[in-house]
Amino acid sequence: MPKTTRLLLVLAGLLYLSAFTRDRVESWINATVLPPVLAETSVEMRDRNGSLLRAFPVGDGIWRMRPGPIDPTFADMLIRYEDKRFWSHAGVDPLAMVRAAAQTLWNGRTVSGGSTLTMQVARLIEDGSTGQWSGKVRQIRVALALEQRLNKQQILNLYLTHAPYGGNLEGIRAGTRAWFGKGPNRLTPAQAALLVALPQSPEARRPDRNGKTARDARDRVLRRMHRYGTLSEPELHSALTEAIPLQMRPFPRLAPHLTERVRRQQSGTQTLDLTLNAQLQARLEPLVAQAATRAGPSVSGALVIADHRSGEVLASVGSAGYQDARQGFVDMTRALRSPGSTLKPLVYGLAFDQGLAHPETLISDSPVMFGRYAPRNFDGVFRGDVRVRDALQMSLNIPVVRLTHELGPARVMAALRKARTDPELTGGRPGLAISLGGVGLSLLDLVQLYAALAAGGQGPVLHHRALSQPGQTERVLSNTSAWQIGDILAGLTPPQGASSKGLAYKTGTSYGHRDAWAIGFDGHHVIGVWLGRADGTPVPGAFGGDLAAPLLFEAFGHLKPEFTPLRPPPPATLMVGAAQLPPPLQRFRPRAAVFQDNASAPRLLFPPENALLETDGAALTIKLRGGVSPFSLLANGSPVTTGQYHREFEIPNPGPGHAALVIVDAQGQSDRVTVRID
Repeated sequence: MPKTTRLLLVLAGLLYLSAFTRDRVESWINATVLPPVLAETSVEMRDRNGSLLRAFPVGDGIWRMRPGPIDPTFADMLIRYEDKRFWSHAGVDPLAMVRAAAQTLWNGRTVSGGSTLTMQVARLIEDGSTGQWSGKVRQIRVALALEQRLNKQQILNLYLTHAPYGGNLEGIRAGTRAWFGKGPNRLTPAQAALLVALPQSPEARRPDRNGKTARDARDRVLRRMHRYGTLSEPELHSALTEAIPLQMRPFPRLAPHLTERVRRQQSGTQTLDLTLNAQLQARLEPLVAQAATRAGPSVSGALVIADHRSGEVLASVGSAGYQDARQGFVDMTRALRSPGSTLKPLVYGLAFDQGLAHPETLISDSPVMFGRYAPRNFDGVFRGDVRVRDALQMSLNIPVVRLTHELGPARVMAALRKARTDPELTGGRPGLAISLGGVGLSLLDLVQLYAALAAGGQGPVLHHRALSQPGQTERVLSNTSAWQIGDILAGLTPPQGASSKGLAYKTGTSYGHRDAWAIGFDGHHVIGVWLGRADGTPVPGAFGGDLAAPLLFEAFGHLKPEFTPLRPPPPATLMVGAAQLPPPLQRFRPRAAVFQDNASAPRLLFPPENALLETDGAALTIKLRGGVSPFSLLANGSPVTTGQYHREFEIPNPGPGHAALVIVDAQGQSDRVTVRID
C-alpha cells in the first residue's frame, strides 16, 4: 500500500474516532493493554563523586541506561524538532498528521512524519511495526493510553530510555556515553543535534559507518533550530563546523573484579555507589599492567589503596588486565598467598606490648634450634647482636622467630583476627614459621592489617560501599607500639629514584620467589602491592624490594604529590638509647631464662642474703663474681653506683634498716640480696 494511501487511511481513522461519543472513546482507550513500561536497564557502578565506574549491559546485550539529568539544549531541540505540541496534545497531534499527509501528497514522497513523541514511545516499548494500517492504529491507541496513565515527564523519560542510537545503544545516556564519552547533562549544540537526528534512522545515520549521512541529518536539525530562533547565526556556524565522532567509545569498565563481585552480592540493585575514585583507578590500572610486564612473562599484579582514617577503599586493581592472558580474571586482591616477611612488624609490635623488647633492645642473630626447626636468614649470614630496630629494617629471620617463640604463634594468629583479617593455615596449628609467611593471607588482608597499624593499633574496617558503617577492628597493638613500628619502617631507604623518606613500608618475598609484596602507609593512606603469577608458580629472581617497592612508591605518586606526615609519638613512648633502657629491656632474654641458673650471671658474694651488718655508718663493701662488666648496683630501687669494672668496691651506707641490693651486669643479668643494717 502506498504511503500516501496509508496516511489518508490514518486520517480517515481519526475522523471516524472523532465521530464516537466521548464515552465510547474513553472506554476504548481505557481497555488498552499496555506493554511493560519498566524495561530492564543497565546496572551501574558509580565512584565516590558520582562518576561512572562501570555499567553492565542488559540481558540481550543492549546498553540501556536510565536517562538522568539532560542538557536543556538537547531537550529543547528534541521537542521543537520532533513534536512541537508535545506538552499540550493528548498523545496524537492531528495538525501534525494533516501536515504530513499534505506534504506527502504535494511532493509525492514522505517529507516529514506525523508521529508524536508519545506515538514513538508506543512503538519503542512494543517494538512493533507501523508499516501496516493495523500497526499504526495500535500505536495511536497505545499513545492515547499512555497519555492517560502517565504524565508528560514520564513519557519523555520513556523516550529517553528507549530511543535507539545505533548498534546496541538505547537511551540518551548510552548514546552520549558511546559517541561522546560523557553523560547527557552537558552537550554542545552540534552534539545535541546529532542525538536528535540519530533515532529516526539509527543504522543509516551511524557516524562511524555513514559519516556524511550523519552530518547531513545533524545539520538539518541545526538549520531548523536556527530558523526557530533557538540558535544564533554564530552558534549555527560553529555547530556546522564541529566534527562528528568517527567511532564508538567503549563503556568504562574500571575495577572489573570488584564491581563484578559487588553486582553479584547486591543483585537487584540498579545503582551502586562505591568509595573508589574513578580517576585514580584509571591511572593505576595501566601502572600495574606495566609493572607486571616488566617483571616477566605470565606475571600479574594487584594493588589496593585505602584511607586508614575512614576505612574507605579508594582503588582496587585485581590483576594486570581483566581479559589478559596472565589469568587476569583471577582477583589477586583476594587470593590467599604467603605474605613473606610482611608480618614481621606485627610480631615486633606484639613483643613491644608484652615487654619483651624495645626498638633499641639488643637481640641475638645467631644459630638457634627450636626442636627440629632451625631458622636461617634469607642471605644465610649471622650478624650476632643487633638492635631490634635494625633486625626489622634488615628483615632478619632469626630474631623475629625468637620473638615468635616467646610470644607463641597463637598470639600472632589472634592478633591477625583482631585486625579483621582472615588467615588460613594449611597444617591446622600455627607454627613458628608464621612470622616468615607460613600462613595464607590476601592482599586485602594485609592492607587491612597495616591500616590498623597506621591508625594507632586499632582502626576502621576497610569497605568499598559508600555511606556504609564499617565498624572498628579490635585493638591489635597499643598506640605506642604501633607508633614505634611505623617509626622503624619509616627509616627504610626508599627504592632508587623514589622520593625522599616519609613512607613507612615493608617488603616481603614468599618462599620460592612466588610472591613479591610491598605495603606502606603515611599519615593518611595505606597502599598494598602484590606481584607474582596467579597460578602460584615461582618468578625466578623476584624480590619484594626490587619489584613491588618501586610500584608502591609510584602508586603514592599518582595518589598525591607528597606524603602526609606520620603521627607524632604518643606521650608514653620511651625514646632512649639502649644504655638508658631498664635492664630487662637492654637485651632480649626469653622469660624462662630469668628463672634458669645461668653460670655466667653475676653473684653477690658479700654481703650474703639476710646478713646483719653493724657498720656504724661506714661505707658498705660489695664483693661479687661472674657477670660481664661494667656493673650497676641499686639499693632499694635507686642507682647507687654505675660503670663499675671491679668485682670488689664500696658504696655509701644505705642507712639503718632493711636494704634490697641488686647488682646488674652489662648483659642485663642480675642478682639480689636483702640485708639488715644497724
